[in-house]
Amino acid sequence: MTPPRDENGTAPRDVKRDAGVTRDLAARIAAAKRGQMGPAEADGRSSGQMSALGRGFRIGSEFAAAILVGAALGYLLDLWLGTQPWIMLVMLLFGFAAGILNVTRAVAEMNKAAQPQDGADLGRPNDEQR
Repeated sequence: MTPPRDENGTAPRDVKRDAGVTRDLAARIAAAKRGQMGPAEADGRSSGQMSALGRGFRIGSEFAAAILVGAALGYLLDLWLGTQPWIMLVMLLFGFAAGILNVTRAVAEMNKAAQPQDGADLGRPNDEQR
């Protein structure tokens, strides 16, 4: 059985279904405006979570970037002052130290964001494990 058609030959819209979709869309827009839903929550993950690949990429890129920036600055200073390769070597070491510092800060930030939820079963306390 075909649905009834209006004078233009098109089927009438399902008003109840359209109203539900409109309410759902309005609620999602309101939640986004309030800042309750980030882009990660839109695809089903909470905003504090990051995939293991994402964590590894962030840590590796921060470490490599610090080393490269230190080496580049040292190279440019060496060219300008004519002291090849000494300033570059020193700045490379500073870049390495800065990279380690950046990695420890990033890992501390990720660990803080990944705190266990209230009521999570974390096992027995240390004094009860003996």
